[in-house]
Amino acid sequence: MTRIYLDNAATTPVRPEVVEAMLPYFTSVGYNPSSLHAEGQAARAALDAARERVAALLGAHPKEIVFTGGGSEADTLAIHGAARAAARAGRRGRLVTSAIEHHAVLHALDALEREGFEALRLPVDGEGFVDPEAFERAVESPTTLASIMLANNEIGTVEPVAGLAAAARERGAVFHTDAVQAAGQVALDVRTLGVDLLSISAHKFNGPKGVGALFVRRGLPLDPIVYGGGQEHGARAGTENVAGIVGLARALELAVGDLAERAARTAALRDRLARGILAIPDTRLLGPPGGEGRLPNNLSVAFAGVSGEALLIRLDLEGVAVSTGSACASGVPEPSHVVRAIGLEPGYAGGVVRFSLGRETSSEEVDRVAALVAGVVEEMRAGERASTGGR
Repeated sequence: MTRIYLDNAATTPVRPEVVEAMLPYFTSVGYNPSSLHAEGQAARAALDAARERVAALLGAHPKEIVFTGGGSEADTLAIHGAARAAARAGRRGRLVTSAIEHHAVLHALDALEREGFEALRLPVDGEGFVDPEAFERAVESPTTLASIMLANNEIGTVEPVAGLAAAARERGAVFHTDAVQAAGQVALDVRTLGVDLLSISAHKFNGPKGVGALFVRRGLPLDPIVYGGGQEHGARAGTENVAGIVGLARALELAVGDLAERAARTAALRDRLARGILAIPDTRLLGPPGGEGRLPNNLSVAFAGVSGEALLIRLDLEGVAVSTGSACASGVPEPSHVVRAIGLEPGYAGGVVRFSLGRETSSEEVDRVAALVAGVVEEMRAGERASTGGR
């Protein structure tokens, strides 16, 4: 059985070109870039070249790129670093975010609240959008930092970040965006977006796991969260993961190089899959219908009368990898914070499944999955009706 992988929002396979670029830095050039000898300086040259490529691809200056251990670290460094630097300078204001952020952002804010910071989590509408007017009202009060994700990882909503960032900065607030899901799917330019801080993670765009990057606008005070030798312009101590950083740069280069063509192709396949799955009775599309308001690779669907976890397992046994919109608490599946925030009806909330397409996804795979889902859902519903006596 040839398996079909439709969980690219969770992680993507590393491209062969990326592996090839990384290999020397595990072996022949695998030295410490802080060392002054020739071997160390060869590693330093690779690190500097990768930083320059990433900066150019994001519309930034090389000194504005800080390499991290992944997206979660980049988010935490942005939020804790900016908040603590401002507080140390006597400018402790509120922190503003949305109710549907990744847990890397929400839990970072939880930790700051335990330190005495005030955090406001804005609601979203039924498609997952932050209300720009509500955001502007929120940052009217003295605000240290606002963090609104560029694209949601569960339902694919692309937020109006450029406008939100402008509103925040007009009022003196630092603006961070978690672009982990957006990188490789939509065009990223930090100047066009107008953000102060932006997080990405290599494994979301066919790069290696365990490496990410944070854009930090020049002149923005940022306290480190990892202490040691002062690497990464003093923002992130520790010997740099040169192989991973080289891989991130190469993966981003490849992703940006064919972005427009690939996004159009992926969106067409997503819409084809949506037509097949949404033809199943009692289904709901989560997030916006498409266009610029939705990631091209994301299809999040809720099935009434079906457990999302059970459907995932059935599809996995049939050779299809997907994910659910539930989080497991104390062994009891519960709707995720995103599903709760968009107000999905209770009859659908437990049956959310996310299909996320990748660069290798084919039309044949999409058609097979649509037919398979229809059959499995009908079978599961029939079993449920039989077990409840037809109720």
